[in-house]
Amino acid sequence: MPTPDWTELTRFALELAEASAKEIMPHFRNDIPVDVKAGVVWDPVTEGDRAGERVMRAMIEERFPDHGIHGEEYGTKPSRSGLTWVLDPVDGTRAFISGMPTWATLIGLNFEGRPKVGVMNQPFVGETFYGNPDGAWSRYRGAERKLATRAGRPLAEATFTTTAPELYRSEAEKAVFNKLRLATQLTRYGGDAYFFCVLAAGQVDLALDAHLQPYDIAPLIPIIEGAGGVVTTWDRGEAAQGGNVIAAGSRALHEEALAVITPA
Repeated sequence: MPTPDWTELTRFALELAEASAKEIMPHFRNDIPVDVKAGVVWDPVTEGDRAGERVMRAMIEERFPDHGIHGEEYGTKPSRSGLTWVLDPVDGTRAFISGMPTWATLIGLNFEGRPKVGVMNQPFVGETFYGNPDGAWSRYRGAERKLATRAGRPLAEATFTTTAPELYRSEAEKAVFNKLRLATQLTRYGGDAYFFCVLAAGQVDLALDAHLQPYDIAPLIPIIEGAGGVVTTWDRGEAAQGGNVIAAGSRALHEEALAVITPA
């Protein structure tokens, strides 16, 4: 099939972000019911999550009926075109229900399984990050700027980020986290998807998370890679399917970090 028009599709992804924000924001910092999904870990969900995904799915099905959809709240619709949208209406629901503006809406587009377009939108703050094969950008208060990671910083001087230490459940996972925490200069917590975008903006150097789903990370890959960063699983695999993920501002730093966490 012909190469998709990534500029047009990026524009549409940004439209999805705007539409979902209108559905989600009325639920933020309001006294809303919180449901809990069935599973091993406590996994909250709100009507904000559901409403945000519903409007995005409806827009995709109207504009691109042959595109697939994989969403956190309403499952998977198979693709007939090789293009699949990956949706997480509220990444960081724990932050959302706590009134903290570190949650975000994640919107990705995969082509034949590989992430090509990604958007992270934080409507309360008014900041958007997005990427495609041509690069990565941010928008804030009407200003747009091209993103570039912070290259050339060694591991010992790096700022290391992770969502929370309790993400690391096994002793082996805890050991990976602690090795990087001790090998770097500064560790910051609580960012969810935001940390990966701040990495793309050149403000931090490493981001580590565990037990991610595809919709948690696939939309962020075009932003990280478009800014010059590297993102893989801890064992150097493809990150688009989730799992245990590490991102770095440069290939050299990525290799240095993996050398620390990989058993000899």
